[in-house]
Amino acid sequence: MMKAVVIQQYGNSDVLEEMEISKLAPEENQVLVEVYATSINPIDWKVREGYLKDMIPFEFPITLGWDVAGKIVAKGNGVTDYQVGDEVFARPATTNRGTYAEYTLVDEALLAKKPTNLTFEEATSIPLAGLTAWQSLIDVAKLKAGEKVLIQAGAGGVGSLAIQIAKHIGAYVATTASEANENYVKELGADQFINYRTENFENKIDDFDVVFDTMGGEILDRGMKVLKPGGRIVTIAGQPNKELAKQYQVEAYSYWLEPSGKQLDELADLLSKGIIKPQVGHTFPFSAAGIKEAHDLSATHHAKGKIAIKMK
Repeated sequence: MMKAVVIQQYGNSDVLEEMEISKLAPEENQVLVEVYATSINPIDWKVREGYLKDMIPFEFPITLGWDVAGKIVAKGNGVTDYQVGDEVFARPATTNRGTYAEYTLVDEALLAKKPTNLTFEEATSIPLAGLTAWQSLIDVAKLKAGEKVLIQAGAGGVGSLAIQIAKHIGAYVATTASEANENYVKELGADQFINYRTENFENKIDDFDVVFDTMGGEILDRGMKVLKPGGRIVTIAGQPNKELAKQYQVEAYSYWLEPSGKQLDELADLLSKGIIKPQVGHTFPFSAAGIKEAHDLSATHHAKGKIAIKMK
């Protein structure tokens, strides 16, 4: 048995509770990871609230969490590239047995070695947010050196990594954030800061190649206005209005990440070289109370960087 923080019904953060659940053994091509740290993503509280129950029909009890950093304590047959004792990080497969637990199962294909220069809390902040930013900018938008990209909410968990990835590619980066985070996003590499509280971004920039939208709604719609004809907008927060995209002559995509150990390994290389730096703005303890507080902070959309949960 092991301790986990689970939900047994949908609802507000009060439904999070500690429970003893069975510790699963790794199947073929899987490893069992002792969780040293996990992190909070908006999908965690969106699943908890029941917003995604039709898209992700989990059975209760649900252990949330889709980021892990820790050590391998057991491995199944067929696992060849990892050994017991290896320090790893991953965005595991989407199941009802997530990472708010003392141990979690991960498919070998989704694993990467933890960069030695990162703490476990820093490492766990990367997989979901980093892969989301990487795949959205590189695989979907096909951002290239010399292009101009607007990254919405640059001080957030995904945005703070997206700025760094876009700068590594060689793009010109504009980003929206609050006045309090102006210096922060500029330190990350943003070339142009737009104060979303006092300025409409579409009045500040024009003729951009790419917009990376993390907000959805009317902000997503307005993002199309700043693109040149043939520009690309990628959102991770809803579905773009196809008619509006046609009107502005832009390509519009909605995207949800594909877990990938190979791409996480590429990110690990950049992290180990200091080209990309993890952005952990908040850390909470592993308990129902700690995770409840972390969920409530994430849901305000005002967390700086990523929110980590420290197990040990």
